[in-house]
Amino acid sequence: MNKTGKTILDTLLYLVTFVIIQLAIPLILVVGYMHFNPDPQQDFGNILTQNVTLNIASSIIGSLIVIALFIKLGWVSRSRAYLVSRPWATLTWVAVATIGLIIPAAGLEELLKVELPEQLQLLFTRMMHQPLGYVAIGILAPLAEEMVFRGAILRSLLNLFGGKHWVAIVLSAAAFGAVHGNSAQFVHAFMLGLFLGWLFYRTGSIIPGIVLHWVNNTIVYIMANLVPGSEEATLSQLSGGRPMIMALYVFFSLCLLVPAIVQLNQRLRR
Repeated sequence: MNKTGKTILDTLLYLVTFVIIQLAIPLILVVGYMHFNPDPQQDFGNILTQNVTLNIASSIIGSLIVIALFIKLGWVSRSRAYLVSRPWATLTWVAVATIGLIIPAAGLEELLKVELPEQLQLLFTRMMHQPLGYVAIGILAPLAEEMVFRGAILRSLLNLFGGKHWVAIVLSAAAFGAVHGNSAQFVHAFMLGLFLGWLFYRTGSIIPGIVLHWVNNTIVYIMANLVPGSEEATLSQLSGGRPMIMALYVFFSLCLLVPAIVQLNQRLRR
């Protein structure tokens, strides 16, 4: 098999492995739950979408399996070279850029009229109010997803497309968006995936992406607990329907985002 064919198969292997784990773990847990809690009125779909504990457990277990598997099989680099370079200023700018991205992303989602399905939004909200929900969504998910979509998939695609790095970044971002399974999360994950892919291309490390992913999910968790309802509110709702307030939100977000991207572009020159 030639190098191109092997790279394509490797990329598909990484993606399919991740998807199978994400589907199999909740399936196994729900079947086990139904076995030990027999009830003819139980509906498989309702348990999957309404049982917060099962969803948190499946997310944590799935992420841990992905992390262990990809490290064990050598599908992601275990090099500490990037951390040894002490990139603390760069990682700080990554965090600033992440904060600046949140409002523009929310505005784009509203503009495109995409929103989470009601049951999924309810489940997500309830998970956000559980400490273990933060472990699942705020810590383990960023680590597992960066290993898969940047550390393995994007790395392979960059080797495949050579100098056409933006093709590789767009494809990896599209795959990242697609696995979330709905249009609302696809838009947000795709946008985030472009930025994450650019960071990986410039650094060759998943560390900046993990920081970005962690900061994004942590802010959502904090806001969900400090301002209940904010996690499902649109930009218009957050601004009370006042165009001037909405414009100010966007303006101040860009005051963070633009300088951060300029700084990162200078610091991460290849």
